[in-house]
Amino acid sequence: MTKADIVNEIAEKTGVERTIVLNTVESFMKVVKNNMTQGKNVYLRGFGTFLCKKRAAKIGRNITKNTAVHIPAHYIPAFKPAKTFADKIKKNVKVE
Repeated sequence: MTKADIVNEIAEKTGVERTIVLNTVESFMKVVKNNMTQGKNVYLRGFGTFLCKKRAAKIGRNITKNTAVHIPAHYIPAFKPAKTFADKIKKNVKVE
């Protein structure tokens, strides 16, 4: 499902114009991104949490040159689904 699919489905279900729904979805994503770039987590009860996870510094390898490369500590975005959401997925999704 793409962002356009989400916008279309919300517009159909609510009767709100597509452009208004698109602006709302874009604004939501912008707020989530801005808060996460400031190191804040975003909690959505019943859906999940957008987290900033810290990765420790480590030594990697450049296999083409056979040299060690220092990878500094950094943060990555992550998503942790709410327990009720994860349980619903476990019960309803059929693997083919």
